[in-house]
Amino acid sequence: MLAKMFELRTAQLRRRHIKDPELRAKLKPAYPLGCKRILFTNEYLPALAQPDVDVETRRIREITEKGVRVEDGTELEADVLVYGTGFAATEFLGRMQVRGLGGRSLQDEWSGGARAYLGMTVPGFPNLFCVYGPNTNLGAGSIIYMIERQARYIRQAVERLTRPGVSYLDVRPEVEDSYDREVQQRLGRSVWTACTSWYRQADGRVTTNWPGLVTEYDRRTRRFDVADYRVAG
Repeated sequence: MLAKMFELRTAQLRRRHIKDPELRAKLKPAYPLGCKRILFTNEYLPALAQPDVDVETRRIREITEKGVRVEDGTELEADVLVYGTGFAATEFLGRMQVRGLGGRSLQDEWSGGARAYLGMTVPGFPNLFCVYGPNTNLGAGSIIYMIERQARYIRQAVERLTRPGVSYLDVRPEVEDSYDREVQQRLGRSVWTACTSWYRQADGRVTTNWPGLVTEYDRRTRRFDVADYRVAG
């Protein structure tokens, strides 16, 4: 699929006569295909080939009265500046405060990177189940499919909680730790480690993406296994 997309982009460049070597060099990614989020559109490259469009890749040094000054001192005039700051995808909680057993903070627990068993639950935070949590995003496939599997799993957890004498479920630390080590090891061999993107933290840890097929996630979340949890009455 990725190879076909690359061929499509190349064909678009040819059809729109993007023959200028400087422009072609600016448009060629310096990282493997798939490392950053892939743009699904047929309009992007043709738009850049229009005679009234310039592609500027030099870093901005400062904003000036007339526009921006780039790294070599050249001032580029502009009527409007649009800040495209990108995603804060690794900041799962934002400003939300979540407290667990003993008053522990989930912000503190995730200070080195968000992690959760099956992307849903964290040791020391009983009855906390996340949807679209750490390492459940996809590079390809339907996120709705993933969320539906999480909903199915959480429903089973809630059913367990309705049983007499059960007040909370707390995933065992060793279960979550083993799961996290497996996921990170697999992600370490993926294309997502080959460049800086919103999939990764500054230290390189991939906290957003699922390393396998959606069918694997379906299989692993199909049955709520109470043995993975501490059950408190």
